[in-house]
Amino acid sequence: MEIVDVIEESVNYGVWSIVPVLVVFTVSVLTKRTLVAMFCGVTAGSCIVALLTGTLAAMPQTFFGFIYKSLGNETYQWITLIVIAFGILTALFEKSGAVMEFGRWIRGFLKTKRQVLAGTFLFGVIVFMDDYLSNLTVGATMRRITDKMRIPRSQLAYIVLLMAGPVSLLIPLSSWTAAFTGVFDDVGITVNGSAFNAFLAAIPLIFYAWAALAVCLLQILGVIPKLGMIKRDYARAEATGDTFPEGSPPPAAAPEDEGTEGKAAPWNFFIPLAVIIIVCLLAELDILVAASAGVLAALVLYLARRKVTLAGALDACFEGVVKMALPLILFVLAWALNSINDATGMPAFVIDAVKPLMSSHFLPLIAFLVCSVYAFFTGACWDLAIIIMPIVAPLSLAVGADPVFAGAAVFSGALFGNVFCPYGDGVILCAQSCEIRPIDLMFAIAPYMLIAGGATALLYGVFGFIF
Repeated sequence: MEIVDVIEESVNYGVWSIVPVLVVFTVSVLTKRTLVAMFCGVTAGSCIVALLTGTLAAMPQTFFGFIYKSLGNETYQWITLIVIAFGILTALFEKSGAVMEFGRWIRGFLKTKRQVLAGTFLFGVIVFMDDYLSNLTVGATMRRITDKMRIPRSQLAYIVLLMAGPVSLLIPLSSWTAAFTGVFDDVGITVNGSAFNAFLAAIPLIFYAWAALAVCLLQILGVIPKLGMIKRDYARAEATGDTFPEGSPPPAAAPEDEGTEGKAAPWNFFIPLAVIIIVCLLAELDILVAASAGVLAALVLYLARRKVTLAGALDACFEGVVKMALPLILFVLAWALNSINDATGMPAFVIDAVKPLMSSHFLPLIAFLVCSVYAFFTGACWDLAIIIMPIVAPLSLAVGADPVFAGAAVFSGALFGNVFCPYGDGVILCAQSCEIRPIDLMFAIAPYMLIAGGATALLYGVFGFIF
């Protein structure tokens, strides 16, 4: 049996198709080890594919076949380059002292815990071009400040994660704009002949993104109380000064930044970010080109101002790549699991299960719920929309529903499930920048995600009878 035959052939395995994601979820909960859970899920999926298409003896070939396909995926290669670029940039920020300078500068404005949290929220709005950039830079920049204020890392990570995706989705000048406009264009959803206009019309209807931002802001302001893991982490941080989740050993101590020599200036931090924003807009939202320009700008700036030596800069570049090793390994396994889901017909199984429930009034709500479940168990987001929209678009026209509204529900569900998934790309990168485990982040955000998700489901249920 050839590996390529196993991978390229898509067969509906029925209930067997959901076993791999159930294994991932179960192992994640039991061990709180995302890497172990992902490995177990891919192994289980490879066993199922090998057993149902031939013999179990072919399992090793099948397993590595999925890994090869993941490594060869163009989207994975693109994400790898972006993550490496941002990893290098954050390492240069650290090596040059730009983060310390920014920290000293911003502490002149943020005097209380609530001000620090609000500042983190606003920082997430400023870095709107891409959720990867937001997850990596905001967490890495603010974690030292929040540690000094005895704010738990779980609280920091919640704000960072819940700002990154929704802001990138709601401000139509981001990499997400290009992706979802392309999804609309592919299925022929337009407003006045333009897929971009259709996306603009969908923005007010992406209820989850608005609900997530509202819940996050209300939690910062204290209107919504501290809940669950974040509440426990706050109590321990106040009592012991330990800001890390319970059972999670903190990393090696970071260098102190208490120095007061010279005026604390943020420009060494802001200039590379400004270059990224400007280049991103000029390069038609190509975040890879923008990230590369930001790295180049940082290198030139720090060498010219003698913030780092050439050897130090090269060391920082190497360290930045090494720090991104774990997320990149998790991405390989996540893409392999996605390929297994496609090979076993999981999307078709889920869609067929809910198709009898479809109607014009309930289509947006069901689309949101199905996409949420699918994204939660697979970590998919953009690729989920690509898979689901060719089904939802004609279905919405057939039952008399507004295709733009249905598309907004798909985007909401994809974002909600992806942000809640312990091996979703945003969760992995946010956990990396805040130096906590992805599974801890999932449990920390759970109460607030459920509040936002419940409000979103209610809105789609109600507005389904209006649109």
